Amino acid sequence: MIPSSPFLCVITDEALCPVTLAEEALKGGAAMIQLRHKTASGSQLFSWAVEIRKLCRQYQALCIINDRVDIAMASEADGVHLGQEDIPALAARKLLGSNFIIGISASSVDEAVQAEKDGADYIGFGHIYPTISKLKEHAPLGSDMLRHVTSRLSVPVVAIGGISIENAGLLISCGASGVAVISAVSRAEEPSRAACELLHALKKGMP
Repeated sequence: MIPSSPFLCVITDEALCPVTLAEEALKGGAAMIQLRHKTASGSQLFSWAVEIRKLCRQYQALCIINDRVDIAMASEADGVHLGQEDIPALAARKLLGSNFIIGISASSVDEAVQAEKDGADYIGFGHIYPTISKLKEHAPLGSDMLRHVTSRLSVPVVAIGGISIENAGLLISCGASGVAVISAVSRAEEPSRAACELLHALKKGMP
């Protein structure tokens, strides 16, 4: 089950130990951890996934694996997050069954609507603002586009890209159920405190 709004998802940073970052984020109130590491081996990803899943259970949070359906299944994670170039949501659902959470990245209204039709449990929508965490081929979508896409969907939308304490609340007021961040927590001097402050900012955006 997707956490109640507003919630914070922290995506692991490849420059840091994913398990350490996950624990700090959870201490700060993150309700979802997404394990993302494009270059790690399958065995290393599995090891991290098992540790993060254990931590998430302790904090009653969700453990989501980026891209790798096999790692999500083997580690008994709560779900998987897939990009537009990954295995299709319909195929992933056949493998994972109804109890796994499937999140889909979308950068347009059409992609988001299609992902919902294909059975996504939530949509990761962005990037909303300029971001240094990932290379992007398109311009930032902005809060107005976020407001538009949330009005078209019935599943939760998680805003991503360039999110900070200053703009997080606005995104919730635009209809997002939560936000996903990397550097806003991972690059902070005190990641747990950064997560806590972000969550506080999100709550300010509630209607």
